[in-house]
Amino acid sequence: MTDRSAKPVMRHGVRFECVQGDIARQTDMDAVVNAANAQLTTGGGVAGALHRAAGPGLADECAAMAPIRPGEAVISGAHQLPNRHVIQCLGPVYGADQPEADLLASCYDNAIDLTEAHSLHSIAFPALSTGAFGYPMEAAARVAFTTLLARTSSLRSVGHVRLVLFDKADLELHTRVLNDISAEDASA
Repeated sequence: MTDRSAKPVMRHGVRFECVQGDIARQTDMDAVVNAANAQLTTGGGVAGALHRAAGPGLADECAAMAPIRPGEAVISGAHQLPNRHVIQCLGPVYGADQPEADLLASCYDNAIDLTEAHSLHSIAFPALSTGAFGYPMEAAARVAFTTLLARTSSLRSVGHVRLVLFDKADLELHTRVLNDISAEDASA
C-alpha cells in the first residue's frame, strides 16, 4: 500500500497530519502506537501487524507490563520495527467500557505523556478503538484530535503527530475532522 497524505495542520509548532498507510512502516516516527489488548499480546489488526513486524521480542517485553486497563498506556522498545519505541494503548470497547470518550481521550493523553517523558519528537497513532472495539470512526476521530490539539501548547519535545489510517475513506474522514476542529479552535 502506498502512503497517501493530506495537508498537515500546524498548532503551536506541532505538525498534525493524516496519512493512509501501514502503521508498522512509519520509518520517520520515533514512536508508533499499538491498539493493544489488555494482555499486550499479538492480536489481529494493528496489534497483529506491529507484533509481526517487531518480532517476538516485543511480546516478551510486554508480558511483564500486562495487564493494562482501558485508557492506560505503557512504552516498550520497538525491536525490529524502524522506530525507537512502541506505545501500547488499551482503548475502550464501545458500549462496554464507560465513560468511553474519557477512556479514549486518556489513551491519547497517556501516549503523549510517555512520548514527552522519553523526549521523543514524533509519534504515529492508528485510529484507536475503531476496529474490533467498535468505536464509531467519526466520534473516535473527534476525541483524538480534540485531545491532541488541546495538548500542543504544553509540549516540549513532541513536534510531529501523525494519524495512520487504513483506507482512503478513513483518511478523508480524519482529515475533515482535523480541519474542522482546528478551525473551531482558531475561531474560539
